[in-house]
Order: sequence, then C-alpha cells, then structure tokens
Amino acid sequence: MPAVSAVTEAPPARREVAVARLPRWWPLAALTALAAVLRFSTLGIQSFWYDEAFTPLHVLHPSLIATLEALPRTENSPPLWYLLEWFDYRLLGTGEYALRLPSAIAGTALVPVAWAIGRQLADRAAAIACAALIAVGPLFVWYSQEARVYGLFMLTSGLATLAFVRVLREPSGRRYAVFAIAGALCLLSHYFGVFILAGMAAWLLVDRRTRRGSLPALAVLVLVGLALLPLISAQGARGTQWIGKWALTSRIEEIPGYYLTGYSGAHLGHSIAVLVALPLLAAVALGLSRMLARPAAAPPAAGGDADLLARRRRAVWITLAVTAAGVLIPLVMALAGADYLAPRNLVGAMVPFSALVAVLATWPAPRDALAPALLAVALLALLAVTVTVDFDPKVQRGNWRGVAHSLPRGIQRAMVVNQLGSAPLRYYMPGLKPLPSGSSVRTREIVLAGEEPLRESAGRSPAPGFKLVKKIDFSGVVAYRFVAPRPEVVSARRLRARNITLLHADVLAPESIRTAR
Repeated sequence: MPAVSAVTEAPPARREVAVARLPRWWPLAALTALAAVLRFSTLGIQSFWYDEAFTPLHVLHPSLIATLEALPRTENSPPLWYLLEWFDYRLLGTGEYALRLPSAIAGTALVPVAWAIGRQLADRAAAIACAALIAVGPLFVWYSQEARVYGLFMLTSGLATLAFVRVLREPSGRRYAVFAIAGALCLLSHYFGVFILAGMAAWLLVDRRTRRGSLPALAVLVLVGLALLPLISAQGARGTQWIGKWALTSRIEEIPGYYLTGYSGAHLGHSIAVLVALPLLAAVALGLSRMLARPAAAPPAAGGDADLLARRRRAVWITLAVTAAGVLIPLVMALAGADYLAPRNLVGAMVPFSALVAVLATWPAPRDALAPALLAVALLALLAVTVTVDFDPKVQRGNWRGVAHSLPRGIQRAMVVNQLGSAPLRYYMPGLKPLPSGSSVRTREIVLAGEEPLRESAGRSPAPGFKLVKKIDFSGVVAYRFVAPRPEVVSARRLRARNITLLHADVLAPESIRTAR
C-alpha cells in the first residue's frame, strides 16, 4: 500500500518540478511571440489604402534631403517616422511588406514595453494583462500593419509612459534623462503626443517628490516642442479638412469601438463590439468595486502585502490622468474650434489606457477566479476579432490592389476613382497620372471605380459609344469597365461628372492618351 501511494503521488510532484523550471518571464516571451505572429505573418495580405500609397508616391525620394523637404508640402506629422521609413525604403524597396515592416517591429516591441509598464505600476499579473491587451488588441495589430506613423506613435507613447512611471516610483537624475528622451521621441512621432506628455508633466509638477527634479526634463520637452513649431506652421494642418466634415459626436462614439474591434470593426456590427466589451467591462468594474471598497472590507493582497494595494490605487489614478489628458484635451480643443480629433490620433493614449484596464482587471482577491476568467474571455474575444480581419475582406482595407490586378494589362485607359482610391491605383498601376480639368483623353476604355456607397447612376455609360463589359467587386471596392468599338475623345470634366461614389473624384490617365482640347 505505501508503495502504491508513492506511485500515485509522483505525477503531481513531477508536474510541480516541470512548472518550477519555467522562468517567470515565460508569459512575456509567449505574448511577444504571439504578437509577432499576428503582425508579421499577415503583413502583406492587405492592399495599401490612400495614406499608405501616398507615402511612396509623394513623400519618399531617393534623396533623404528631398524626402525631408517634401514633409511640409505633403504631410501633417513630425519627421521621425519618415526618417525611419526612408532608410527602410532604401534598404528594402516600396512593397507593402517592406514599408509596413517598421510599424510591425514597433508594434511587436510595444508588448515588452507594456509588460514593463504593468510591472512598474503594480505586479506580474498587471504586467501579463497589459502585455496581452497590446499583443492581441485589434487596434494595436491594425496600426502595426500600416505604413504610417501610428505604430511608431504607440511605441514611443509606451516608452514615455514607462519612463514616467519609473520616475514616479524612484526619482533619479538618470530616470529623468530617460523620460526626457522618451518624451522627445513621442513628440517627434506624432503631434498628439503633446497631450499625453501634458498629463505626465502636470503630475510631475504636482507631486512634491518630483516637482523640482523634473524641471530640466520638462524643459527639454518644451524645447523640442518649440523646435517643431516651424514645421507645424509650414504644414498648416494639411490634409485634416476631412476631420471637420465628420460629426464630432460620431467620432466620440467611434473611440471605444476602435479600441474593441479596431479601425474597421464597425463593419462587424455593434453587437460584436458589445460582446467584446461585456467581459472586459465586467472585469474592470469588479476591480474598481474592490478598489473603492472600505479598507477594512477590502481583501488583502497575496501574502498580505498592503503596499501592493496602495501601489495599485496610485497606478489607477496615474494611468487615468495620463489617458484623460491624451483624450480630453483634444476634445476640449475640438469644442473650442481647433478640431483635429480623429480616433486614430488617439492611439498613443490607448497605451496608458490599456495599463489602466490591466491594473483594474487584475485587482487581487484571494480565492476568486471570476476577474481572471472575465479577462481571459475578453482577451479571447479581442483575439478573435483580430484573426477575423485576416480572413474577412469586409473588415480589411479597401482592395485597390485587387482592382488593379483584375484589369487587363497593356491597355491605355482612363480611370475615374474616388479620391481615396487615387493614390493606391497610381501605386499599383505605374504610369497613371491625374488628368487636369481642361484636358481630354482619346481612349477605348474607361473604368469607373470607388468604394461603397455608390451613386444611383453607377453602372451607366460615362460617354456615348461606351458599353459596360464587366463589373468588378472586391468586398466594397467596385469598378465598372466600359469599352468603345473605337477610340473616342472624352473630356476630364465629363469623366469627373460620371463619378460613381459620393466622394470627390480624381481622373487618372497615362500621358500617351491625353489630347489637347
């Protein structure tokens, strides 16, 4: 009998030894690997959309000087991302995978940064939760796969947040210097970084422990901001007019949806967003109720560490203050008339917000697995949305690449496209150029293309003699091919009037078919 008992007890002992052999940082390695798989394995499956295609067409040049000179004329962001993108372009070219690679690297690197933020703010549980939210969150994956500034902005926002919480935990000259560098990188990545840093600066100045020591670091950030003013003035809010045409209330409503289901998650429907939100909100609400409970009734932390609960309470207020500054300051500015509040400009503030969610959702409670279970369900839901984007074209970027590749090669045609399709088609179909208003073309083929919704007149002939031969539909990006028996002269004005979408239209054509009129 004793021998039998010894045999039956051996497997649990071996399991404990096996678990003990795993390093404590194995969840970080696993989450970073998962983040890399989600970002790199599907980096090139989606077509470029307008902003991505605009970069290689108009911003990137063989000369770095020419690229930097183009920024005031073409862009509305600081220069750091364009410097990185230029080196990437010179090394790897202008393919989708190549130009998105810096964003994918930044998005993957953000996971260990998020882990460190959670660890500095609270404990290992918060670190795991924060890193997991970043690793699988649809918003974070989406902008890690876009050849624009937002992936870098999220990373530099995360670095600034990490440096900030390290200063608060143990102020020192070295940590202030690191905060100044991280904050400067954040400012050089995206102008909305100033709002996040404003919240951090306010906290540092209010806290007696950091008020005096933070002054040199804050002075550095002010100098960097002042140095950017000439570029801001030259750019003149270029390309931001669309923001004011989008109702402010709609933009505010989109912000939580962006976090839960990503940039294009609205196509999944509000019910999906609600299903993703419910377990996350429940976990956060449960943690908040425990935090606000009376100290005598509040459950002690693991090991009776009362200091951990105090750290967590402070962490909640810190991350809430930084997130509120990053979101509410641009909202107040929008209400005051300086309206640049687009949900995607707030992605930097979503990093401290994720830390806030992580701290609350992992609030310690002995013998209670409800909050971890809710958080696990929420993370699985976020992962499911992220994976859905890889398989459902309806929630991907408009497939302008598919339209370009579906058209027969070697035909000189005129194309009428909504403005958001102009840059992608010029990228995928080299030789197309905008047709001036007073010009005409002599052609046998006209293509009308755009993203839904379409006008009722879509599908009608753009000019006498042209008949519809094919309709192409790539999950919301629609193109109509019209062919005439012989070349006909059609004016740019007439072509533009046949725009099939509700957006402004561009007319594209190669130089070889243009005629004077």
